[in-house]
Amino acid sequence: MNKKEISEIKKLFTTTHCAVTRICGCYVDAEKNQKTKLKEAFLSLPEEEMFKYFNIFRKSLSGTLGKNLVQMEFPLEQEASGGTQEFLLQLRNSQLRDDALIEEFYQKVIENYIDPENYYIILIHGAYDIPARASDNLEMDDASDYVYEFLLCSICPVKLSKPGLHYNADANTIENLIQDWIVEAPDIGFLFPAFTDRNTDIHNLMYYSKKPDVIQTDIINNLLGCRIPLSAKTQKETFQTIIEETLDNTCDFETVMAIQENLNEMIEERKEDPEPLTLDKYEVKRLLADSGVENEKLEEFDDLYASVVSDEQAGFVASNVASTRSYEIRTPDVIIKVSPDKAQLIESKVIDGIPYLMIQATDQVEINGIAVKSPLLKENSEMSESEISESEENF
Repeated sequence: MNKKEISEIKKLFTTTHCAVTRICGCYVDAEKNQKTKLKEAFLSLPEEEMFKYFNIFRKSLSGTLGKNLVQMEFPLEQEASGGTQEFLLQLRNSQLRDDALIEEFYQKVIENYIDPENYYIILIHGAYDIPARASDNLEMDDASDYVYEFLLCSICPVKLSKPGLHYNADANTIENLIQDWIVEAPDIGFLFPAFTDRNTDIHNLMYYSKKPDVIQTDIINNLLGCRIPLSAKTQKETFQTIIEETLDNTCDFETVMAIQENLNEMIEERKEDPEPLTLDKYEVKRLLADSGVENEKLEEFDDLYASVVSDEQAGFVASNVASTRSYEIRTPDVIIKVSPDKAQLIESKVIDGIPYLMIQATDQVEINGIAVKSPLLKENSEMSESEISESEENF
């Protein structure tokens, strides 16, 4: 799924385009006990509740593609009889009317979801009559090719509201605020099947994680049965390892900065693409070559890449391994942060056998908010005073 397809599905979670047919929910406490359940036709809910649920559903498809939102593929064994894909298809095809299937789903979540606190499992069924599109890419409301039936699951933490005081309008008094249990934004969720090329894709699902570096391994393995992708953090660490080991003793300041600059240029060139830029083994190798890495080092790249990356087909999402907002240059005692478009202000030099990082300064330098005068201004000031003195002597 790409950005446009995700946006198209998120539009279904509004009152004007609502495609949600049924909703089921199960509130689970910290001891993994089912406290209460919900099973309703979605449109029978009060309007105020519907709006709250719409917000949760849209949150379950939010964030950055390749980071918070990751498309996961079912292995062939999970598409066979008795696999996780078959179970999810049965659940979808039942339109959430089979109590036994719903209860089995709840139990699978409770057994595999790791959370020490209370949470709320929300599961919805939707049916989207996909409008056809004309040659100018505009939707044709009176034409439809397919119906996309889907499940969306959101798992939301339920936490006690903060203590405090509040204003009681009826009594016109300030009173103690009664704490209550609040359903928060989803922690994780998934959309099944995926909506690829604006159609049903039963071979994939879209997985959401509010904290992309926190992997719910058991949920992915046992409930979804999909391959666990590299987290954004692991992608970045793995990419850094590949760079360091490939360059080895030639991993100098200029080469690393060139790699970062070329990587950011690639992202900028593809920023309008609906799908995130992903680098496979060959694109990483080309990036290194374009950044001035010697051919001798690149000859060993394939073997080194295979030793570091277990799944060579996985690739790296460019936005996960690049630093598009700022470069961080770190020493044991000093950290320098600079915008990528100002990176040329920093140079690496060796003076009297000692390596230095040189920062080009301007006349606008501050230390803890105190403006510091530039040495050039000081020199110019001293020169002006000298010129005035000489002029007075001549006079």
